[in-house]
Amino acid sequence: MNGSKASGPAKVYLVGAGPGDPGLITVKGRAMLERAGAVLYDNLASERLLDHAPASAQRIYVGKKRAEHVMPQEAISQLMIDLARRGTTVVRLKGGDPFIFARGGEEIEALAEAGIPFEIVPGVTTPLGLAAYTGVPLTHREHTSAVTFVTGHNVASIDWAKVGAAETVVLFMGLVNLGEIAKAMIASGRAASTPAMAVRWATRPDQQTVVGTLADLADRIARAGLRPPATIVIGEVVALRDRFNWFERLPLFGQRIAVTRAGGQAAELASPLEELGAEAILLPTIEIRPPADPAPLDRAIAQLDTYDWLIFTSVNGVRGFMERLDASSSDLRNLRARICAIGPATRAAVEALHLKVDRMPAEYVAESLVEAFAADDLSGKRILLPRAAVARDVVPVELARRDASVGVVEAYRTVPPEDLAQRVREVLSHKPNWIAFTSSSTVNNLLAAAGREALQGIRVCSIGPVTSATLREHGLRVDAEANPHTIPGLVEAILASVF
Repeated sequence: MNGSKASGPAKVYLVGAGPGDPGLITVKGRAMLERAGAVLYDNLASERLLDHAPASAQRIYVGKKRAEHVMPQEAISQLMIDLARRGTTVVRLKGGDPFIFARGGEEIEALAEAGIPFEIVPGVTTPLGLAAYTGVPLTHREHTSAVTFVTGHNVASIDWAKVGAAETVVLFMGLVNLGEIAKAMIASGRAASTPAMAVRWATRPDQQTVVGTLADLADRIARAGLRPPATIVIGEVVALRDRFNWFERLPLFGQRIAVTRAGGQAAELASPLEELGAEAILLPTIEIRPPADPAPLDRAIAQLDTYDWLIFTSVNGVRGFMERLDASSSDLRNLRARICAIGPATRAAVEALHLKVDRMPAEYVAESLVEAFAADDLSGKRILLPRAAVARDVVPVELARRDASVGVVEAYRTVPPEDLAQRVREVLSHKPNWIAFTSSSTVNNLLAAAGREALQGIRVCSIGPVTSATLREHGLRVDAEANPHTIPGLVEAILASVF
C-alpha cells in the first residue's frame, strides 16, 4: 500500500478527517494518508492533513459547497475507481465521518459495484467535535438521554413532531432553513425558549458560535452574518456552554498568526500557538537546501580530527553538517573537538546525536557567543563553523582577532519558495493579526515578495534583536520581541502583547 502499481485494483480508503482540527484525525486515518498514492479531499477536510501524504501522492480537491460543486458525486466515485484500477492506493478524505451525512454510503456502493476493494476509517463527526469544543455535552444525566441527528436540507420531508420531541436535536446543513424548521418544531410542541446554538467551523481556531433560543436563533444568525458550513444544536444542554466553554476562552483564541518558518520546521512554532487557541497560518518564506557547493564542508570533515572547537549556531547547521558527514568516509569517531551551541534547540539537536555540548552562550546571539570565549586562549586554535551561506560575520571576525584559525563553511542555504509571492498575497489579503519572523531571511524574503505596505495593520513579532534590526531597517515597527530569543520565547512575547 504505497501508491505503486499493483497486479489488480488497489484499495480505496474512505477516511474521516474529523470536524476541522487536523489533530483530531485518528491514528489509523493518518497511517492511511502516509501510504496514499492519491488523496481526494473535500471542502471540510483540513488541508494541513495533506502534509501526511507522501510528496509523490496526487492531491485532488473534489470539494462541494452549497452553490459550488467542483466535481459531481458520480465523477468523484468514477475517479476513485479509475485510480484504483490503475493500481493507485486512494484515500478519500472526508470531513467528519464518512457515514454521517457525508455520502460515504453512495461512494462504497459505487466501489462495490465496480469490484474495487475498500475500507472505512471512521472519523470524529462534527457534532462530537462541536460538543467538545463548545463545552456543550450532547448527553447529560440531568438534562438529556437522547440525541437525534437530522439534516435540514428538505424541511418538508422531516416529521418535525417526532424529531422536535427529541431532547437534543443536532441539525446538519440546516442554517439556511432554520427559520422554517424552528416554526415547525414550535408548532409541534417544542418550547420556543429552548436553548439553541449554531457553530461554524467547529474545532477550528476560527470557530464562530451564535447562541440563542429556538425562537430567535435564526434572527441572531442573520445579524451575526454567520454563513455555512455550520451545525445547529437545540436542547437544554446548550445552557451548559457558559460553564464549560474552554476552547473559546483560550488566551490566543481569535488571533490569526502567520508563521514564516520553513515548511518542515513550522510546526515547532505553529503547534504551541494552536494549543493556546490561535489560528497558525503557515507562510514559509524560506526553504532550507543543501549547500550550493559541498566541497568546502567535505574538506573540513576530512580533517575533522584537527579541530579544537566545533561551533553550531542553528539546528540547520547541525543537520547540514551531519548530512555531509554521513556522505563521507568519516563518522563521529573522528571528532575530537569541543562543541559549542547557540540556543536550546541547537543544543538539543547536538545532544540527539549522543554528543555533549561543552559550552552554550548565555544569550542566543552571536555577540554572546563571542563573550562565551572571552576567558579562553584561542591562539592557534582551529575552529570549525558550519553555518548558513549568508550569515553575520561577528563570530568568525572576533575569534580570528584573537588569533584563532576559523574555518567558515556553508552547511546549508536558505532560498525563497518558488510560489512565495502568490502565497504571501493570499495570506496577507485576509489580514492576519500577527506575523512572526524567525530570522532576517524570513523578513527580507517576505518583503521582497510583497513590499512593506502589505504589512500595514498587521502586528509584527521578532525572535530576537538581529531580526528586529532587519525589520526596523525596512521601516517596520516591532510590536513584540522574544526574550529569550527562542521559539517558546516568541510565543510568550505574543501572549504578553495580547494581554
